[in-house]
Amino acid sequence: MGNETRKDLLPNEPIHQVIKPVQRFLHVEAASGVLLLICTAVALILANSGASDWYVALWKTKVGFSIGSFTMMHSLQHWINDGLMAIFFFVVGLEVKREMVTGELRDVKRATLPVFAAIGGMVVPAGLYLLLQGGTTAARGWGIPMATDIAFVVGCMAVLGPRVPRIMRVMLLSLAIVDDIGAILVIAIGYTESLNLTALMLAFAGLAMIYGLGRAGVRSFGLYVLLGILIWFGFHESGVHATIAGVLIGLLTPARSYLSESTISNLFRRADKTLHGGTWINMHHRSDHVRSFTDSVREVISPLEYLEGTLHPWTSFVIMPIFALANAGVPFSLSDFGEPVSLAIMAGLVLGKPLGILLMSFLAVKLVTKSLPEGLTWPGLAGGGFLSGIGFTMALFIAGLALSGPDLQTAKVGVLGASLLAAVIGMVILVMVLPKPSSSKED
Repeated sequence: MGNETRKDLLPNEPIHQVIKPVQRFLHVEAASGVLLLICTAVALILANSGASDWYVALWKTKVGFSIGSFTMMHSLQHWINDGLMAIFFFVVGLEVKREMVTGELRDVKRATLPVFAAIGGMVVPAGLYLLLQGGTTAARGWGIPMATDIAFVVGCMAVLGPRVPRIMRVMLLSLAIVDDIGAILVIAIGYTESLNLTALMLAFAGLAMIYGLGRAGVRSFGLYVLLGILIWFGFHESGVHATIAGVLIGLLTPARSYLSESTISNLFRRADKTLHGGTWINMHHRSDHVRSFTDSVREVISPLEYLEGTLHPWTSFVIMPIFALANAGVPFSLSDFGEPVSLAIMAGLVLGKPLGILLMSFLAVKLVTKSLPEGLTWPGLAGGGFLSGIGFTMALFIAGLALSGPDLQTAKVGVLGASLLAAVIGMVILVMVLPKPSSSKED
């Protein structure tokens, strides 16, 4: 309704004929997963073609700046993985905060099942990996099969459409959120080798300032962006992975609106009176009034909701596809799927994920909830468990932190192979066990 009203109010310009199909695509639930899949395919084709040398050299291109004696120069891939992905993790932090404040994770009993399932889906895959790779140089990759790629999971559920019960969507999305929390802890604790305490203190000072300014009611996005850059720099130089900055800032973002709906209602009435009372035409400094009005309207929703809605399309349709282009391209042969590291990752994601999710869900039902939520079945949960084995973005990210050289190459092959296999198995199970859409038109 709101979008239709807006379309009716705005003039129909030629550019809208180009924009409208794009907007329709962006609003398709599976669209981000489709784009991610396309970018992955492009990266793999380039990495295994005659353009391979150019492709690899592109992401190793050094980019940076110097200020006096200070120089910050890194590869393009590093800026993507440590810089752009900090924005992705900021949105993850916002999603975690939302779920903890207003979502499924706010109620202890309702959160029990996804939390237990997510823990099982992290511990069992990591254990399987260590069972197969413990004592080798690749043992550091234990965190790789712990991750779930929420974009692909949402995309798979979107393909099945209304056949997927709402409770299953909520369950899998909540599980993925808890999974993200686990991955964040893994990155922060498991892959931090040395600490620069001075830089870390700078980062935490910035976080304290954001908390204090929020409590004081400061609403300037520009100021928070500057502090966010300072915090990111502090973490980057400290040895703790810089993307943790995004998560922590997301968790500090206020989840309540600044103005009540009644205040905004009064504001609209004043605006209507101004526009129809004849004073608008002769009013001075109209740009100031427009700016004040738009700032006030924005405050009717929380900063968390506003930022999540604003940034989510950018992370889904820009940042994650760029990450895939920079990280998914790996030269491989079919024999690489039989390498020990690759097999360990596939075992963790394809077998460990659903097994861990089912075992811990069973434990949660026995000890706490006493039954599965209405509409969720064990076969359906098994299918969802396999879908959770789609590691991709987060798994590739952790692989880049944990491994290097040939181990990293075969790890990426394992992640790609496991994600494809998990998606196929999960979709087949869900197609078989979920009720078929009703063809009857009767109520």
